[in-house]
Amino acid sequence: MTQNSRRVKVLVTGATGFIGSHLVEALLRRDCDVIGLDRRSPYTDPIARHNARSFLQKPAFSLVVADLIAANLASLVDGVDCVFHLAAVPGVRPSWDRFDGYVSANIESTGRLLSACAEAGVPRLVYASSSSVYGENSTASREGDVAQPISPYGVSKLAGEQLSLAYAKRPGSSLRVTALRYFTVYGPRQRPDMATGRILAAALTGGQYTLYGDGAQRREFTYVSDVIDATIAAADVRENAAVVNVGGGTSVSMTDLIALAREATGKPVPVKVTSEQFGDVTATEADLTLARTLIGYQPKVDLRTGISRQAEWLRQLPPELLGRYISRLQNEEVAACSI
Repeated sequence: MTQNSRRVKVLVTGATGFIGSHLVEALLRRDCDVIGLDRRSPYTDPIARHNARSFLQKPAFSLVVADLIAANLASLVDGVDCVFHLAAVPGVRPSWDRFDGYVSANIESTGRLLSACAEAGVPRLVYASSSSVYGENSTASREGDVAQPISPYGVSKLAGEQLSLAYAKRPGSSLRVTALRYFTVYGPRQRPDMATGRILAAALTGGQYTLYGDGAQRREFTYVSDVIDATIAAADVRENAAVVNVGGGTSVSMTDLIALAREATGKPVPVKVTSEQFGDVTATEADLTLARTLIGYQPKVDLRTGISRQAEWLRQLPPELLGRYISRLQNEEVAACSI
């Protein structure tokens, strides 16, 4: 992330979100000039305000509150050295019922951004993809595996990824693209709908966590600071079009995750067990061989440490924000047992 003697100028989409706000902080520490784009305003959205509170007033940061589908992207990408494209509609389960929103935010908006970057001569774009593009795999997923997503969300992320790579591969293109396939990112500022935060909130508040399936499903959890290291490193990849896994190094069962949450909080986790949901894969696990080779990536934060850090962050949340996690729990079915 260096550009001779001048300051690097970057654009981060999804800048006030979970991963985006951490990325903005890291880029500002590297003395970059950062433009943040997000459709959530920190002046009206309490979560966005809390996420962005450390950098909103920084001179090197400017925020544009707009939706990618309608924003004036030509002016935003003018003179930008790298675009970090994190903005997207997330979530596997909701994607079955509201796919039009996923198409607009994850595919059409990505296409608009790529077109603007190509027109402006932006040299580099890092695309935040997802392990959901793989679908079911019986072994650790490698970047060369056939992508077979089993949810509309996974389809939308794969479409955005392939669209980004197509722009990089187009004859005469000056845009280099690295697509990072994130494996279940967790840590402070995680969205209230994600499993790790809801499990910890259940322990801390006595609410209930709904477990879909028998708990044997395995996930590779990746701490947010490791994801940020990989994302920044991806801006320096020399290949025109690359796809790289970003994982936490180990895949654990949901039962084991619940046990770690109990250990971190010292409290039981009330659990309601219900049926598996369409689109949820049996296991995710990342082969990190290419990540080590191409971007020098090695996860540094183990799951036990990361869970403890997220639990401490939740403990210190203002009551109105912790209420978002509690509300999410209360919208699930009534509890049946504690683990």
